[in-house]
Amino acid sequence: MMSSSVVVPVIDVQSNNFKELWPAMVLSFKTSSFIALDTELSGLGARKALLAESIEDRYKAICHAARTRSVLSLGLACYKRLDGKTDTTYLVQVYNLTLLCAEEYVIEPQSVQFLVQHGFDFNKQYAQGVPYDKGNDKGGEPQGMTMRTLFVELLRANKPLVLHNGLIDLIFLYQSFYAHLPEKLGTFTADLSQMFPSGVYDTKYATEYQLRLTASYLEYAYKKCKLDNSRSVEAAQDGPHVFLEFCNYSGRLQSYVDYRPCFDSYGGEGPPNICPQFSAYGWCPTGSGCTMSHDTDLIIRQDEKSKEDKRKKRKRRKKKKAEKEKEDDEEDDGSPQGKKAHVEDEEKQEPEKEEKVHDEILMGETPAGESGGDPDKNGNDAPQTHDPTENERPDTRVKKAEGGTHRAGFDAFMTGYIFAFASIRNGDGSDPWIPSCANKLYLSGKSLPLHIAKSTFSKSSRAHVTKMEHIWRKRFPKEDESM
Repeated sequence: MMSSSVVVPVIDVQSNNFKELWPAMVLSFKTSSFIALDTELSGLGARKALLAESIEDRYKAICHAARTRSVLSLGLACYKRLDGKTDTTYLVQVYNLTLLCAEEYVIEPQSVQFLVQHGFDFNKQYAQGVPYDKGNDKGGEPQGMTMRTLFVELLRANKPLVLHNGLIDLIFLYQSFYAHLPEKLGTFTADLSQMFPSGVYDTKYATEYQLRLTASYLEYAYKKCKLDNSRSVEAAQDGPHVFLEFCNYSGRLQSYVDYRPCFDSYGGEGPPNICPQFSAYGWCPTGSGCTMSHDTDLIIRQDEKSKEDKRKKRKRRKKKKAEKEKEDDEEDDGSPQGKKAHVEDEEKQEPEKEEKVHDEILMGETPAGESGGDPDKNGNDAPQTHDPTENERPDTRVKKAEGGTHRAGFDAFMTGYIFAFASIRNGDGSDPWIPSCANKLYLSGKSLPLHIAKSTFSKSSRAHVTKMEHIWRKRFPKEDESM
């Protein structure tokens, strides 16, 4: 099998090079085809509130977290589709911004532990983090090169925004770099629909409902998409493929680049001792202390083997029933009426049962830890009370995070790759992306997504209208919606 290993150059942005890199970042926004984004957060507060039955209550809980916690780092991956290339080729530029909120904020021990285990440098954050203020603009329109003006440039670029399980990211972005959050969810989604007119795409939702992978946490989805793309290229299969190119950085700029390796680990013999919790949800309470494997590649391989074994089992069952039916035909001149239909119905019920079990697993997913603060930034859809899923997936899935493998910049890159792959699988030439997933945010435990749209019952917030007038240099209709 051809290797799908890749080394991704990630540009580290801090206070000492923020202004120097500003022109490059803004140009990347303007020339990109889409922008993928990820955050690392200082915490999320009470996990139970994040999974409230009422979506409005969930929104209020996340808003409280966004007002009291902070964004520690921001990852941006700008994907620019290159013309004149075979298949679908993107030039990718990845930025990892280390941030420091200028206001007091809560930082949770669980978040600190997770981030330190994955190589986050808190000393560098406090010494060189790019400062920012939350809430509404202070002293009128934002001026100069700041995080708030960089976010304005992101909005002005008017590109599709791609996130993974992105509701929490969007709420934190709004509060941290845009304006005070509206009190009502309907107002928030109405604002978002105008902030990102080219659409918001959630790869968690696309993975679940478009690609329909066995698991949908970030690292699993990325590596599975990368593997499938590599196999398709190797087999010279018809249809589009995804190819990536990166800039060759030199001189002073090279000193800011952190090369992030993502190697394949296929190989080895015998069944791997895979951690079921990590396999199913991309998160393990034991963390790096777990004695079982968290290797995503092994988990994917085991999932594929399990799927193939089930396919063969169904094929044998079908053959056996066909032979039995033939014997019955020989014993009796005519088969009992409805016999064949009954056999066919049984065969149809098998995959339906599997889908039902899969849906039940998804419905049981709840946050249990923080990977960038999001219940599923790099997994973390684990249930508070684990519901074993051995009947559905006795083999299981993902990778024990080694130090430094998890960062907002690289996570944004993975998110963008999933979106690029899902887009070529879309098959609808009328839209280059995934129209069925546009402006739909994944909601854990819910069968329907959150739609980003302005309804007839919701109005834009006053702070948002003021911001829109500044961003687009034109007046927007005023609406009677207080914060």
